[in-house]
Amino acid sequence: MAFQQGLSGLNAASRALDVTSNNVANSATVGFKSASTHFADVFAASIGGGGSSQVGIGATVNAIQQQFTQGNVTSTNNPLDISINGGGFFRMTDNGTVTYSRNGQFHLDKNGFMIDDLSRRLTGYGVDPTTGAILTATATDLQLNPAPINPLATGPASDPSAGVKASLNFDSRSTVPTVVPFNKDTPTSYNFSTATTIYDSLGISHSLTLYAVKAAGVGDWNVYTSVDGTDPALSDSSAATLAGGVPVPTSLHFDTSGTLATTTGNTASVDLASIMAVVTPGTPNGATTPLTFNINFTGSTQFGTAFGTNNLQATGYTSGNLTGVSIGSDGIIKGNYSNGQSRNLGQVVLSNFTNPNGLVSLGGNQWAETAASGTAQMGVPNSGTLGVLQASAVEESNVDLTAELVNMITEQRNYQANAQSIKTQDQIMQTLVNLR
Repeated sequence: MAFQQGLSGLNAASRALDVTSNNVANSATVGFKSASTHFADVFAASIGGGGSSQVGIGATVNAIQQQFTQGNVTSTNNPLDISINGGGFFRMTDNGTVTYSRNGQFHLDKNGFMIDDLSRRLTGYGVDPTTGAILTATATDLQLNPAPINPLATGPASDPSAGVKASLNFDSRSTVPTVVPFNKDTPTSYNFSTATTIYDSLGISHSLTLYAVKAAGVGDWNVYTSVDGTDPALSDSSAATLAGGVPVPTSLHFDTSGTLATTTGNTASVDLASIMAVVTPGTPNGATTPLTFNINFTGSTQFGTAFGTNNLQATGYTSGNLTGVSIGSDGIIKGNYSNGQSRNLGQVVLSNFTNPNGLVSLGGNQWAETAASGTAQMGVPNSGTLGVLQASAVEESNVDLTAELVNMITEQRNYQANAQSIKTQDQIMQTLVNLR
């Protein structure tokens, strides 16, 4: 019987050495998960049941279990590399076949799909091409659209959230200018000026200048505008016109606490054709005209301090080309454009399993779902049992090389000891033969 016991021990030690050798070989494989060998003893079946004299007949390998513990995260220079910190797997497709991986080394193919080194595609949620909203209904192959962003005009006046936001502080110590009426070319006819950039429908930028003029009433101010050095009108009507050659101002009134109380006439109507005729005679730019937008002075104050600009910005932008991408911890992929804008390009999804050890390893850093693993539970990163993502980083193998080398020594000793038991049994048998 010792021959059988020793042989089973040799087989078990050999399998354990195979597992350890595989761990060592993949110690530098990104996303690799180490495995451990589970042994069990073997007893002969007995009709009468077990007893105090029962002797085992050796050892066997019950299971080889992968250890899905977290590997170290290492930074890389590739913005499309992604590491998972926590539970979950990347969901990959290859001609309709779905597999799962922890290897986040991705790049783009010629069609803009995010793929791994074996051309399997990373899946996630797409986006609405108009609004950029994430479409969470169905996971699909992630394709990053390199198309440029079309320009967006400042305004229109019909959209209260669009236009120019001007949060200013008006100096309460100011007096009515000595030169009347207002003339943008005469600095003594106004108290303060500031400027920002607005855009027409073709994405062409124009300079919008605001001029603050102290009015006669207590807490009263008039704000005039100039676009590219000309004088558009301000009025509550989008069909505003000049009154006697003088621009119509926005009238602001502040209460005794310095808070903006009322605003009258804050819609600008810019005749782009007239402006271009003045700025560049004979070369209209073809943009939609008039350009109408609101100037929102909400948040403006009148305090006894110097004039200041707390916030002055306009909606709208010129066209822009894709210059790079960034991936957030929630898996949302944003495109960064040359005009300073950003837009959602997609969202990476992760999948997890009730029993990850039930997955079957396919090689190439891939696993496949089985009945033992349970059905894949898909969701966005940092939700449920799913981990968070880190861009420009990869998850290293979780192999502890020092521990594996110690295991190798232990398995070598086990192999030698089992071989010795066979040798000893052989010597005993030889002694019996020599009794003749």
